[in-house]
Amino acid sequence: MYDLRWIRENPEAFDAGMAARGVAPQAADILSRDEKARANRTILQEMQNRRNALSKQIGAAKSKGEDADQLIAEVGDLKGALLSGEETERELSQSLRETLSGLPNQPEADVPMGPDEEANIEVRRHGTAPVFDFEPREHFEIGEALGLMDFEAASKLSGSRFVVLRGALARLERALSAFMLDIHSTEFGYTETSVPLLVREHTAFGTGNLPKFEEDLFKTTDGFYLIPTAEMVLTNLVRDGVLGEDELPLRYIAHTPCFRSEAGASGRDTRGMLRQHQFYKVEMVSIAHPDDSKNELDRMTGCAEAILQRLGIPYRAMLLSSGDMGFSAQRTYDLEGWMPGQDCYREISSCSNCGDFQARRMSARYKPKQGKGTNFVHTLNGSGLAVGRTLIAVMENYQLADGGFAIPEALQPYMGGMTRIV
Repeated sequence: MYDLRWIRENPEAFDAGMAARGVAPQAADILSRDEKARANRTILQEMQNRRNALSKQIGAAKSKGEDADQLIAEVGDLKGALLSGEETERELSQSLRETLSGLPNQPEADVPMGPDEEANIEVRRHGTAPVFDFEPREHFEIGEALGLMDFEAASKLSGSRFVVLRGALARLERALSAFMLDIHSTEFGYTETSVPLLVREHTAFGTGNLPKFEEDLFKTTDGFYLIPTAEMVLTNLVRDGVLGEDELPLRYIAHTPCFRSEAGASGRDTRGMLRQHQFYKVEMVSIAHPDDSKNELDRMTGCAEAILQRLGIPYRAMLLSSGDMGFSAQRTYDLEGWMPGQDCYREISSCSNCGDFQARRMSARYKPKQGKGTNFVHTLNGSGLAVGRTLIAVMENYQLADGGFAIPEALQPYMGGMTRIV
């Protein structure tokens, strides 16, 4: 959501940001409608002032025993005009709000400009891709051969883009989640949080998932939405609130199932676990002071990288282009894990600074220690990591010639000392 005052003062910059996000110029239309709304409010205020003055005159006339019929008639006319003007006010405000709520966040100035992932910039790379003396297999080939990954059973239950994991593989998925939660909560200062998986419309609106991306969400018959990520809930924990400046930053971590319709992903990654309707993710959220959010994003990204490093998964960090970032983000780093079976890097974490974009939608503020009033907080979110994709990376990077795969040393305590799955 945007500050109309900022758009009035910076129309060219606003349209330049929209252009970078692939959106047509908006400033002239928005400011024209804003001017109509402000003019209407001025007229409403003038009519209200006139009505108040007339009410006093009526009272004075009656106290003197004078005829007040003409004054009363004018008040009646004003009442009708006020009702009409207030309805116009509601319509203008609602229309403007709908337009603003459908526009993406402005990218930071040094974000690479481009329409899609082709304009992303690699900022660093860590680890060396493993070399095998056999043809590396994809995760679903490994899992199905072991009898521990069953897409056919899941399809009978729920259709495509679901999986059933069994035995040691199901335990490994749980181990990954516990490992991530332990590191983030005990070493990196995130507060572990258990959250609802069903939310109301205003919660989804707060993070920018509504109204523009409703087709990507699963909705129940009684108006709940299944969360696509714990970001939606963790970020909204501060909605409609005023924090003390000393309380910042707040850092939350949650492990949840995530539900996505994948409405725009028809035909993409149909084999395996890469793109599913239901998956698990460990999500980090930070509520930060505006002066600190850039450093907080670097910190958050470093926390996600630490998980990959301890698991021994090669990866690269990518600064996303203006056209590849999520709707609410102003700056995003993707961490892409190496997948030997696919012979490419695939996204395994995405860490974003949303600035005050979500905070304005949620009315989330803090009170400075000095000065008056309140300011909007900055919100950040990041995968710490996507559990299913991390499982894929472990299976493919640690695969063995006999068809099984080794378990990273960091996970072995969570697996009862097991060192391989065969």
